[in-house]
Amino acid sequence: MLTARQLTKAYGARKALDGLDLEVGGGEVLCLLGPNGAGKTTTLHLFLGLLKPTSGTALVKGVDVAADPITARRHIAYVPEQVQLYPHLSGLENLGYFLGLALPAPPPPERLHTLLREAGLPAEAATRPVGGYSKGMRQKVVLALALAREAEALLLDEPTSGLDPVSIRELGNLIKRLSARGASVLMVTHDLSIVRSVAHRVGVMKAGRLVELTPAASLSEEGLERLYWKHFEPEGATGPSLPHASGA
Repeated sequence: MLTARQLTKAYGARKALDGLDLEVGGGEVLCLLGPNGAGKTTTLHLFLGLLKPTSGTALVKGVDVAADPITARRHIAYVPEQVQLYPHLSGLENLGYFLGLALPAPPPPERLHTLLREAGLPAEAATRPVGGYSKGMRQKVVLALALAREAEALLLDEPTSGLDPVSIRELGNLIKRLSARGASVLMVTHDLSIVRSVAHRVGVMKAGRLVELTPAASLSEEGLERLYWKHFEPEGATGPSLPHASGA
């Protein structure tokens, strides 16, 4: 569903992404770990068509994103780290508005309520302005969009940043439901708790390169930390653990 072939993005002499080869199949959840500047978000932006590759190809369901970004994006739902919605509109109104742009006709209000409920938004919040929503509640409106559009690929950039443990668990459950329906999920995160919960494979990125890719089932919690720190821990240092949950 998502394929990168020698995907490279350079800014002058600096390569933000350097020859990435990657494939995420239907129903698979792939989590990318790595420090800031490793190329993780650049990867997502190339799949979204927000950046053009210097060389190589990003494909979404066989569509070359650089050549036809509009068609490619029809298959994708994207959850950025900071979700932007219209603050004066309710969750229900935001969902209806964006679906009206994406679909030939927006679903009826009853369906919108069902989608928000399925995404985990409390029923009483659906009609409140999103200006008063938490980050997790705003995310749920965007995830309801993914459910409505039956997106075949879901891209998430640091989705647990700023969420409390309950919201992280709810997010993980929804990702697993979307994966079970056949959606491909590519998630950038620093949070090992959600990686352990949802990932089928784990990739580690460093200086624009994918330096390791391994099945998540083969990794214990301690093994996941060792996988990361063997690439980034300064020699002779023990280093802190990676975060297991993001605080609110």
